[in-house]
Order: sequence, then C-alpha cells, then structure tokens
Amino acid sequence: MYSRPMSVDHKSTSSAANQLEAAPSSYLRSARHQPVHWYPWGETAFARAQSENKPILLDIGAVWCHWCHVMDRESYEDPEIARIINDHFVAVKVDRDERPDVDARYQAAVSAISQQGGWPLTGFLTPDGRPYFGGTYFPREDRYGRPGFGRVLLTMSQVWQERREEALESAASVMAAIEHNESFSSRGGDLSLALVDKIAASAVAQFDPRNGGFGSQPKFPHPSILDLLLEVALNRGDTQAQQAFTVTLEQMARGGVYDQLAGGFHRYSVDERWVVPHFEKMLYDNTELLRNYIHGYQSFVRDDFRRTAEEIVAWLDAVMTDRARGGFYASQDADINLEDDGDYFTWTLDEARAMLDDHELAVASRYWDIGELGDMHHNPAKNVLHRTFTIDEVAAQCGQSAEEARGLIASAQGKLLAARAKRPTPFIDRTLYTGWNAMAVTAYLEAGRALRAESSRTFALLTLDRLLSEAWDGAELLQHVIAYGESDGFVPAERVAGTLDDYAMTVHACIDGWIASGDMRYYRAAVKLADAMIAKFYDRTAGAFFDSAAGTDGAPLGALTARRKPLQDSPTPAGNPTAAAVLLRLEELSARKKYREIAEDTLESFAGIVEHFGLYAGGYGLALERLILDPVQVVIVGSGPEAGELETTAVARFAVNKVVIRLAPEQVVADRLPEALAETVLQVTRPEGSAAWALVCRGRTCMPPVTDAENLLEAIG
Repeated sequence: MYSRPMSVDHKSTSSAANQLEAAPSSYLRSARHQPVHWYPWGETAFARAQSENKPILLDIGAVWCHWCHVMDRESYEDPEIARIINDHFVAVKVDRDERPDVDARYQAAVSAISQQGGWPLTGFLTPDGRPYFGGTYFPREDRYGRPGFGRVLLTMSQVWQERREEALESAASVMAAIEHNESFSSRGGDLSLALVDKIAASAVAQFDPRNGGFGSQPKFPHPSILDLLLEVALNRGDTQAQQAFTVTLEQMARGGVYDQLAGGFHRYSVDERWVVPHFEKMLYDNTELLRNYIHGYQSFVRDDFRRTAEEIVAWLDAVMTDRARGGFYASQDADINLEDDGDYFTWTLDEARAMLDDHELAVASRYWDIGELGDMHHNPAKNVLHRTFTIDEVAAQCGQSAEEARGLIASAQGKLLAARAKRPTPFIDRTLYTGWNAMAVTAYLEAGRALRAESSRTFALLTLDRLLSEAWDGAELLQHVIAYGESDGFVPAERVAGTLDDYAMTVHACIDGWIASGDMRYYRAAVKLADAMIAKFYDRTAGAFFDSAAGTDGAPLGALTARRKPLQDSPTPAGNPTAAAVLLRLEELSARKKYREIAEDTLESFAGIVEHFGLYAGGYGLALERLILDPVQVVIVGSGPEAGELETTAVARFAVNKVVIRLAPEQVVADRLPEALAETVLQVTRPEGSAAWALVCRGRTCMPPVTDAENLLEAIG
C-alpha cells in the first residue's frame, strides 16, 4: 500500500534518523516512516555530505506520481537497500511541485546523462550537489532492461570512492550542459507575425487529424499551443489551425483522458486515441484546458465546448477547492495502492450492470463503450469510459429518441457517480501553490464572464484575496506556497521563495481581478508585483528573466548555481513569455513604457531560436502576437441589461490582444481607474439618454462611443 501523509508533529526532529517528520510537503511526509535517512533539500544535508565526503542520493518525485510510489515500496522501504544508502550516501528527497527550481535543473542533468526525464528522478551528486550520474525509475532487481537499484547504488558509491576524478569530470560536463541548455538565448530573429506563424505551422505539421492532438503516443494536452492555433485561425483565417484546435478539443473531451462521469482531465493519454490515461488529475492542466474550452465556446458558440467547460468547473468546485476560505488544491492521485491502476475511475461491465437497469445499461454501454473486454492491461475487464458514438447515434442503435437516450445517460451517470463515490478516493494534495492558484483565478474569472457564472467569479476573487493575504508581504516578497494542505495551518520556518512563474501568474490574476471587480487594490498589487518581478528576476545585462531570484543569504545549493531562463511550456506556460505578456497588459493600463520595453527585450532574447521549440513555444507565440498587434480595448460603461448585452457582444470571439472592461458609472473617476485608462475614458463625451455605452480603442486611437451591439461588433472588427 501507499504510505499516505498523516498529520504532522512539528516538534524537533534533530535526533531522528529520517529528517522528514516535520516536512510540510505531502510527498516528503509520505516517506517519513522509511528506513532511509532522508533529508529535505537544504543546507543541513549538503553540510553533512561535505563534512563526511559522501555523495548525495537525490530523489525527486511527487505525491501524484505512480512510479515514485513503486520505487518507494520496492527500494526505499527495503531495509537492505536503506542500509546501502545510509552507509554510502546522504539521501535528499525533493517534492517537484514544491521545488520546481530544483527539479528543472536536475531534469536537465538527467536528460544530458541518460536522455531520460520524468519522475521519479534519481540523481547521484557530488557532496556539493553536482550530478555525476542519474536516471529515473530503477527496479529493485534487474528488470525491464534496467539494472537493479542495489547494484546501481554500490556502483555509484564505488565510482565516488575509487574513480573520483572521473566522477568530477562527469559532474563538470553535466553542469556545463545544464547551464547551456537552461539559459539558451539567441537574438537576431525577426519579431514578426511570420515568426508566430512558423510556431503555429510546426504544431499543425504534428497534428493528428483523425484523433486530435499532436504526434502519436503518449499524448499530452498542449493548452498554450491550442490557444495560439485558435488565435492564428481567427486572426489570419487559417483553416488548418482551426481544424487542429477544434478536432483536438472534440477528441480529448470524448476520450478516456477526460473523466466522463465527474468532469476534469487526467494528465495525459498513453495511447494516440486519448482512451487510456495516466489517471492523476493536475490543477494546472484543468485550469488551462478550461480556458481552451472557454475560448472555443466564445469563438464558435459550440454547446459541447460550453458543456465541457462547465463540467471542469463543477469538478474543480466539488473536489479541488477550499470553498470556505478560497484556494485550489494541487492534484488528485491516480491510484489507491500499487495493485490499482485507475480502478477508482474504471468499470467492468458487471460493475456497471449492478448499478444500472436494463434500459440505462443498453444506452450507457454503447455511449461509454463499456464491454466485456475493456482497456486496462492489469485487468482487461476494466473499461475506461470514453465516447465512440454521439447521443443521436446511440439513440438510433437502441431504437429510441435522442431525448430518451439523453435522459437515460443522465440517469446512468448519476448512479455510476454515486457508486464511485463509495469507493476509496485517490489522495488529494491540498497544498495551495501560488502560481497554480493564480492560473486558476484567471481561468475562473474567464469562465464566470463567458458562462455568466457568478459563483465562479466570486470564488476566484476569494482565492485571490487569500493568495495576496497569505503568500505576499504587500511589497516584494511572494511565496511559492500559500498554504500546505495537511499541516494544520503550520507555517515552516523557511518558506519557499516565489519563482518567476509565481510572480508573473499572480500579476495576470491581479489584472484579471481588477477587470472583474473594479477594485483598485488588485491593480495596485499588480503594479507592485510586476516591479518586484523585474527587480528580482530580470537580467538587465543580457535581457530576459531568470526563473529564480539570486540568493541573498549565501551561495545557492547544488545545481541551483546554474541560472535558467525558461522559454518552453512544460507543461505550464513558460516564465519568460508569461512575464512578457503580463508586462504588455500592464503597459496598456498604466502607460509605463518600461514595461513594454522589457517585454520586447525579453521576446527578442529568444527570437533566433524559438521556432525550433514548436509545440512548446505556444506561450511565446501568444506573447509575441500581443506585442505586434495593436491592443484592442473595449470599455463598457453602464449597468443593467443594456450593459450586459454590450459585454456579451464584446467578449465573443477570442483574441489575445483584446481586453473587455466593464465599468459602473460611479467608477468613471480618476482615482478608480488605472492611469492610461483614466486618461482615455475621462475625455469621452458620453452619449446622452443611454443606459450603457461602449468605447473601442485600437492602439492609442479611440472610436466614437457606441450604444448598441451591432455597432459595437462593427467597431471591434
């Protein structure tokens, strides 16, 4: 069985062999009972390694990671393996969600060493933290074409003891590879729409027209590239980009990668048809895919896109949120134990038959492809629910009307969900990560507006208030974690500093919070945090942003000495394009030219190399599109149904360079508006006798105000 996190005793653990007793991270706490003498990442572990001249064994994983749990049970809970580790190494365990900065560098190292990547990451480091060997999962014994972990441990210890120069040379070359790979930049490219189109064309070339998505197996969702394809489709009339966007959204929502009963997406599909997923559900996947479906609905007014968006929100509301205080949880695990492979989410035909009457079963088994022979290797009777037929097709097969079939599907769904709720539920990591919560705030505010869901708007603002209250000091310091889920309010003595992603995503969320509420607190917070982001992360010499701030309390540990400028979306939007995009948004509201200058310099830093990153450059393409195209600002003033109609018209059709701002009449005063907006709106002669009016500005040129939806649509273009 998994070793699940338990309540934390926060007393001193200085005398304990295993030092994870007081760790706030769910992943680290799950290993506190193990016989390995684990340390968390920190100066204590490195000091011991150097004083004893022992190499470091580094394990990086996550509480949602199946193979991390496998390696825990096979090796780290084995007394003999633990004895080898404790005798020959200083063992350090890292939660990749809690320390993305550490993970990114050692992933680059393992990739350079073995051309592998992912979790668990197993690294062998010099006492000062430079990697000389590494891999991912190692079985306890020789298996799967991989050497047994005991043999690997003894060999790596022997290398350090007897072939140290070789180990040091390897470590030096790996560190050089990290620094090269993680700080790449190349000026000289042309900042143009042609570069955006090259990125989009690279994605289209990998598009699978039959199944949706990109490439073959395994298939991951790529939310940023999907939004870029939608942008190119609408802005350029690119039908291939539109097909790639719409077919991918259709096929993902029909597949087993989507939870057909409760809503929400699993992390990725192991097959090209999106049928069998890795069953963990990540907050960041679902917030960004929610935005894809919202943007698709806004642009094409498709009920299926709207329905998927509403179901994602419903699942997040029910399972992944702190409804009382605000906040979005990090992840839901895939499994209950190591013998289980998605059993919570899958069904045998007999299990479905036991829950449904004959009419429901006849329709549901066709609609969700529930048969005697299922989809799972570990248990071929287990079916991953996915849709191969539409409701109309199923109705025809069963000799029923579409309305009757739809009613039976709804009834079956309710019964299966109720039965599933009685099963042991996979673990939910209730940690509130700052950047991911900021992404969720933005997604919920977009959903609230597009779906007219006031509850989503309200909860997003509650979450943003909590983020700013608990993770920000009101000045320059933003923390990576708002709150740890299982730690009873415990705040660790040393909090993890916010990364570039945390700052950039939070500035986005604050801007969105101001747009949604008109509360200038959020706008002022956006400005303060943007200025802090520039001060902490921006490279004024070479351009672009580092992912982590230079330390002020001593030298960085291990591979953190390598400075990194993130460009690739993997899988969340990359830090540099995200920072550039939010500075462009802020410049439009504030008229502070330095924001645009830094954004342009950041994008210029990667212009000569970015087209080679294809699927992983969607965020860059969106930021560049925002830089090049004139911003379109639609300001709606008024209240009541007339203002609502104008707002609905304005938000239709996604465009990355468009912002729609709705103001109540009493907000149209200088101290309740950002500087540039105040300068624009306060000069307008308001139409007489109208309950609501709209002002459309393109770049710095504004058209006369309009009072009806038809003229507004024409003004937006």
